[in-house]
Amino acid sequence: MGKPKVFTIALDNHQAVYSPGQCLQGLITLELEEEMEMKGIQLQLFGGARVKWSESCSKGVGMARRTVTKHYIAHDTYFNDELVLFGKAAGEAGDNVTLSAGRYAYSFQYQLPPDIPSSFEGALGRVRYWLRGVITKPWTYDDTTKKLFTVANLLDLNAEPEAMQGLRGEDQETLCCLCCTSGPISCRFQIDRCGFVPGEAVPIKAEIINHSNRKMKRSFAELCMVVTYHTTKRSRTNIKKICEISHSEIPPGESDIWTGDLLKIPPAPPSHLNGCSIIDIDYFVKFCVEPAGPALKLEIPLKVFIGSIPLRAAVKENRSTSPFQGPNQDQLSREGAQVDVQPADSLPPPSYAECMFGTVTIQNDCENDHAQRDLDFTPMYAYYNWGDTTRPSSQPQ
Repeated sequence: MGKPKVFTIALDNHQAVYSPGQCLQGLITLELEEEMEMKGIQLQLFGGARVKWSESCSKGVGMARRTVTKHYIAHDTYFNDELVLFGKAAGEAGDNVTLSAGRYAYSFQYQLPPDIPSSFEGALGRVRYWLRGVITKPWTYDDTTKKLFTVANLLDLNAEPEAMQGLRGEDQETLCCLCCTSGPISCRFQIDRCGFVPGEAVPIKAEIINHSNRKMKRSFAELCMVVTYHTTKRSRTNIKKICEISHSEIPPGESDIWTGDLLKIPPAPPSHLNGCSIIDIDYFVKFCVEPAGPALKLEIPLKVFIGSIPLRAAVKENRSTSPFQGPNQDQLSREGAQVDVQPADSLPPPSYAECMFGTVTIQNDCENDHAQRDLDFTPMYAYYNWGDTTRPSSQPQ
């Protein structure tokens, strides 16, 4: 009883991007070079989140001191279902069935639950969705094939009350060198709003005054993603830099002004990760001044929201500066990227781009040599190809 020559899953949506509540449709294709006895062919559908990390600590005193490792794990399951495509379910009693050599195609459809979170692959956890075809065979290994897909839970920035608000921060740092204290480094930093979508650029406005007697190596603005992973006993935070822009050095006694330098946002998951109870995502734009030599950076963080549906005011601003460059709904339909949740008031639909963090390798130790699967997966996120059209505005007040 050999392996099938072909055992694959194909989705009607070629980009494999779906919104919560949308219907998955596709085909499982099976090609046999010889007849095969089996219990049946099933399609397993799974969506869930997982958080896992380990921490080591020392316990005891003196010679009795030892290192203890604690493991923190949490799970969310959004759906875990099975469709029988041929024969019977894996655990169902009854006689086996036989398929002759040849090529077979089994269609399927499945309604995704509403309000499930966006796909996410992080350092300590993930939200992952997959389909697995299984040929359940008597007395030997089952044959399996696996396909992952992206769920895009669209975050509408127009529903975020704070998204249109401007933010401002200021701070100063006094440098010390041996017994001498120099004048302070002062910085003011502001953004005109705090809601953005991937593809937009954040205009950075800042003023740095170097009253010290030391050169500032550089000033820079960076977008950081702060991911908090939760278990019932402990939470842990991981910070990842998304993108950065910078200015060159500031000599002693001089100043530098940022008048709207553009920090463009790449494809990234939306804020909050709505629908997931064990992973939270926040974003900050952080402005930093880095002294030359040993000293702490001056840092001013401002919290922003990364959404999937842009602010209406931002759409109007971008349309006034250049034509919208993203695909229309007809193009999305031809590309198989249909989305049930459409932006209101003629807001442009998003296209989808691969996550800036790149591809992750998927490995399931429970699967065997009879598995046929693609081990590489890259989540897709909403992206608006507006280009660098945001115009700098006035200096900080």
